[in-house]
Amino acid sequence: MRTSRFTEEQIVGILQEHAAGAKTGELVRRHGISRETFYKWRRKYGGMKVDEAKRLRVLEEENRRLKRVVADQALNIQVLKDLLGKG
Repeated sequence: MRTSRFTEEQIVGILQEHAAGAKTGELVRRHGISRETFYKWRRKYGGMKVDEAKRLRVLEEENRRLKRVVADQALNIQVLKDLLGKG
């Protein structure tokens, strides 16, 4: 998965600027992002503080790792069932 060129601190800062009254068009131009990216960030990080956004990232990474482990285990179980069934 591609990583953002913006840190959580920067993303939350941009969203706080918008909450303080900055225009969306001005923000996306100044920071070089698309409107779609801005609204995706707002949906994901809206109302969060920096430490909450960092914790979200850590939890997402852990969830991704755990899903991979579960998929590997399911594959191993399927292989064992196939071997035992054919024996």
